[in-house]
Amino acid sequence: MNVFAEAFAWLFSPDRWVGTYSLPVLFGQHVFYTVVSVLIAAVIAVPLGWLIGHTGKGREIAVAVSGAARAIPSFGLMVLLVLLLGVLRTPLAAIITFVILAIPSLLAGAYTGLEAVDRRTIDAARAMGMTGWQVFWKVEVPLGMPLLVGGLRSALLQVIATVTIAAYVNLGGLGWPIIQGIPLRRFDQVLGGAILVAVLALLVDLLLALAQHAAVPRGVRTRPQRRRARATAPAAAPA
Repeated sequence: MNVFAEAFAWLFSPDRWVGTYSLPVLFGQHVFYTVVSVLIAAVIAVPLGWLIGHTGKGREIAVAVSGAARAIPSFGLMVLLVLLLGVLRTPLAAIITFVILAIPSLLAGAYTGLEAVDRRTIDAARAMGMTGWQVFWKVEVPLGMPLLVGGLRSALLQVIATVTIAAYVNLGGLGWPIIQGIPLRRFDQVLGGAILVAVLALLVDLLLALAQHAAVPRGVRTRPQRRRARATAPAAAPA
């Protein structure tokens, strides 16, 4: 039988949907670790990124720290934290690992979003009498939101893929069928788990792509259309 057919047969087998290691339970664990980790990372990275983008200070340090965080091997870091914190704090070790993984994308999305705002727009807002706080919340943050959502999109996808290693320290998640199936040579189970992780990542990517498009302010979305309309409009006949 084709390995894909075997994988789908494994996925829809009735015994996969009941018990401690059922697919709904593993799916819930995977989503839980992903959401909690990205939320904690956002609380840390977004305000810091906005501060860097608004003031223009500390960008080099942020880039260096982000690059160093991306270079850390997630599996090795998680095992090291488990050894340091103890097996009773394995969930904490895993969440710290995933938070460190998510911070660079969120930090980059936050400060590049504000840096990308046209300085002339900010000067115009100040000329209208807006305070610095109003310029930040009513101009910089809305215009920088698409890039921030793009950073969130990247962080979520990276964490979803990496949470599969949580099964190595007995934390469940959709990586459990993969890790358990490899030594047993249950390739249908391995492929079934991989399909679930891929489907989850694709769904999240689709939703965040729509959110990133919706985050673009209406005026920015309609401006190119107006320009094209003016460019293609027929010239007025001479009097």
